[in-house]
Amino acid sequence: MKNENFRSGFIAIVGAPNAGKSTLLNRVTGEKISITSSKPQTTRDRILGVVERPMSQIIFVDTPGIHRAHSLLNRKIVDQALAAVQDVDAILLMVDAAGQESESEQIIIEQLKNSDKSVLLAINKTDLVSPETLLPLIQRCTSLYEFKAVVPISAKNGIQINELLDEIEQWMPEGERLFPKDTLTDLSEKFIAGEMIREKIFRLTGMEVPYSSAVTVDSFKVESKLIVIHASIHLDRDSQKGIVIGKGGQMLKKIGEQARKDIERMTGSKVLLKLLVKVTKQWSRSENMLKEFGY
Repeated sequence: MKNENFRSGFIAIVGAPNAGKSTLLNRVTGEKISITSSKPQTTRDRILGVVERPMSQIIFVDTPGIHRAHSLLNRKIVDQALAAVQDVDAILLMVDAAGQESESEQIIIEQLKNSDKSVLLAINKTDLVSPETLLPLIQRCTSLYEFKAVVPISAKNGIQINELLDEIEQWMPEGERLFPKDTLTDLSEKFIAGEMIREKIFRLTGMEVPYSSAVTVDSFKVESKLIVIHASIHLDRDSQKGIVIGKGGQMLKKIGEQARKDIERMTGSKVLLKLLVKVTKQWSRSENMLKEFGY
C-alpha cells in the first residue's frame, strides 16, 4: 500500500574544503562511507549515502569541497561538485564555525543564487566555538542568502543531527523509496576499498604527497573466506616514491595495515591487501590519465 505521507529525495552536501561534509555523511549513515582527514580536499568523488527514517528516505550526496581551483585535477573535482547540485531535490550548505572559508563560501553562495533548489544551512563544529560567536556567524550567512532552515550542529559529536534530519525531511518531495530499504550506498566495496587506501595516504604522509597520489584497485577477488585485493598507488614524481614506501618499507606497511583493518570492518571478512607504488608522471595534469583514474 502506498504511504501518502512518505517522503524521499536527494540532498547534496556542499561546502568549503574541510567543512565536515564527509564526517556528516558517515554520522547520518552510521557507517564509514566517505573518507576523512584533517587535510582539505580529501574527497574527490560524489559519494552517496542513504538514510532510512520512519517516514522518509533521505539520499545524501557528499561532494568535494568547492574552492577556487587552479590545477586541472582540482578544476575537475570542483566541476563534479557543482554538477551534483543540479540533480538533487535540495541542498545542504555546511559552514565550519571554527575556521570559516569566506572565499569558498562566497563562490558557493553565488552558485546557489542561480539555483531553484531549497537550500538549508548547517553550521558545523559548534563544539569548537563559544555560543557567543555563533549568532554573528548565523547573521552573516543569512544576510547573504535566504535559507529554508539554519541548524547548528557538530557532525563529529552527533550534536543536533536528528534536528537536522527533521528539517531536511520536510523539504523532501512526497514519494516512495528510491532505493531498497537496506541500501546504504550505491558505491561498490571495491571503490570504497580504494578510497580507504587513499585516506591513509592523506592521514600518514605530508607535504604534497596526498594531493599527488591516486589509487587504483587492480583486482578485488573473494576467495573462500578471504578477500584478496591488489591495488596501485600512483604518484606524480620519483621523489615521492621513497616517502610513500618509507625507510625499510615501513610507511607502505603502515598504510596497508590501517587500510586493511578498515576494509575488514566494512566487509566483515579477512582481507589480504597487496600494495604496489608506481610513478605515473604528471598524472594529475594529464586529461587521459585523469579519465583513466575516474576523474
